[in-house]
Amino acid sequence: MNHASDHGPLLPEAFLDGLEGLPGFDRSAFVAAHQSARRVTSLRVNPAKLPPGADAAGLIPGDLISGKVPWCEHGFYLSGRPAFVDDPLWHAGAYYVQEASSMFAGYALQQLQSGGRPLTALDLCAAPGGKSTHLSSVLPAGSVLVSNEVIRSRSGILLENLVRWGSPDLIVTQNDPQDFSGLGELFDVVLVDAPCSGSGLFRRDPAAVAEWSPGHVTHCSLRQRRILADVLPALKEGGFLIYSTCSYSREEDEDIADWLSEELGLTGVSLPVPPEWGITAAVSPRCSLPVFRFYPDKVEGEGLFLCVMQKKGAGGKTPADGAFRKQRERRPRVPEQLLPAWLEAPSGEWLPALEQDELWAVPKAVGQCRDRMGGLRIRQAGIHMGKWLGGRLLPAHALALSTRVRQGLPAVPLDTEQALKYLRKEDAGLENVPAGWVLARYKGMNLGWMKGLGGRVNNYYPKQWRIRKR
Repeated sequence: MNHASDHGPLLPEAFLDGLEGLPGFDRSAFVAAHQSARRVTSLRVNPAKLPPGADAAGLIPGDLISGKVPWCEHGFYLSGRPAFVDDPLWHAGAYYVQEASSMFAGYALQQLQSGGRPLTALDLCAAPGGKSTHLSSVLPAGSVLVSNEVIRSRSGILLENLVRWGSPDLIVTQNDPQDFSGLGELFDVVLVDAPCSGSGLFRRDPAAVAEWSPGHVTHCSLRQRRILADVLPALKEGGFLIYSTCSYSREEDEDIADWLSEELGLTGVSLPVPPEWGITAAVSPRCSLPVFRFYPDKVEGEGLFLCVMQKKGAGGKTPADGAFRKQRERRPRVPEQLLPAWLEAPSGEWLPALEQDELWAVPKAVGQCRDRMGGLRIRQAGIHMGKWLGGRLLPAHALALSTRVRQGLPAVPLDTEQALKYLRKEDAGLENVPAGWVLARYKGMNLGWMKGLGGRVNNYYPKQWRIRKR
């Protein structure tokens, strides 16, 4: 028998029976929340792209704000779900549309920071990029985030979303978790938002119900253990593991936390969570580890499980440089003032790197971390500047969207109609565009490059990113 409604998804009895006795589970309220026609939409504003003195709420399309996400400073609930693709600010990386419960991972990371010390962090299962964009916003200055996704197609989506977000302190990789096991203890924090049976998304995606089965839960729990066992050698002694799923099942949640403690020797970490947030703070059944559950009848969000664990030891061993094969790259012969001409205040802490004809600007900390990851498939490290051809730079789209692109570069402000035409790669009817490379700008935020050629303008917005729908 399934619980059904004209509005909500079918909930299998076996699924509901498996949740009985779990902390915070109220069967009738849980079913009612899934049968309700109400859906929650939320987004998170990019603080690094806020113009000076601007209000974060002013970046949200229309009169849609219905409240703040309590565990996220820049998170907002919306009263509806507009067509975000029609908002140029979304294309500019001004905000990321993210499920509110998932923003708790960023809150957890903030609670683990001490004294603003730069951290090296890994988001192991990062696509499509919601948690990585959030982590990059809350990590202390000088930190490095490695954002990884093993599946090639999803890795492309991850890279696209990170380019929009514009953070320079990123390394994007495409590797199996096992590939990280040989790096030594490199990371201060590892986030594993593990692949799971997806029951936490039943309300948002009723089709996911058809894929659920007890056997699938078991399969996922075994895969989660394999992923965690593979990556933990790369976590420093004294470092923190943030483990999360969008599953309600105990086998993928509390049982994994207990296994991490019993088999791998990790200890639990508490987080301050005010009761008015509606988050269920509890402990795991065998080891009494602090865990957190999100139920849609108690919070404004979808299903989430999260726990924080610490690897025993006070150290933080740094592997010897000789244990790694450095990236092969050419130090390009570029003018000394090239990076300062395109970027804000590199201050000698950035180095140019050339891979074939592609020029990169690599912050020193990013380069040091990348050099310790020789042998991994690295898709991005630092800022992609563009092609270096014949002693000239053909600037990349990633440079236009970077939070470090020089604001004094020539730019043309576009109104909404012009911006949408630019994003469709149509003629925006622009006049008096300066000769040379020019930034297309909307409400103070860059959309991409144009090139003025006297009487005409070339649109350099990436063809594969253009708006196709009308």
